[in-house]
Amino acid sequence: MAELSGDGATSFTQFVTQRYGALLGTAYLLTQDHGLAEDLVQTTLAKCWRRWDTIRAEDPYAYVRQVLVNTCRAYWRVKKGKLEFPTEELPTRPVLIDYYDRIERDSVLVAALERLPGRMRAVVVLRYLVDLSEAETAEEVGCAVGTIKSQTSRALARLRGDPLLLDYRKSA
Repeated sequence: MAELSGDGATSFTQFVTQRYGALLGTAYLLTQDHGLAEDLVQTTLAKCWRRWDTIRAEDPYAYVRQVLVNTCRAYWRVKKGKLEFPTEELPTRPVLIDYYDRIERDSVLVAALERLPGRMRAVVVLRYLVDLSEAETAEEVGCAVGTIKSQTSRALARLRGDPLLLDYRKSA
């Protein structure tokens, strides 16, 4: 594995420090599992570390988020797989942004998202919580824009009829 040095290592560290919380929150919303979300983000960052010199020339957050979604999709296909890569040196853990805390406070929404099938959950998370366009979501999920539209429609219909969300809206 190629080692980054100097400016590359510094920019990767800065990227991880700034975006780790957002990536972790996205992974958690996709998986509904803290440990798995951390594993997916760690695997994603390990994959991106290897290619950071070429990634940082592009939009790094979009690229890394795409790798995260693809890693998550691969996990869903096999339901367990090799998500970890052995390393001699453990990286220092960046300070987490309060992204996790904000998500956990809205546990009713998280529980409702958990009841959606994986692809619908991915579409809702990417469209409304990560704020991607339909085209960007289609690219990240790996399907047509029409599929995103239909999955979004079905997912929102399910969420509108979710009894916990109905009770939550009435009490709010």
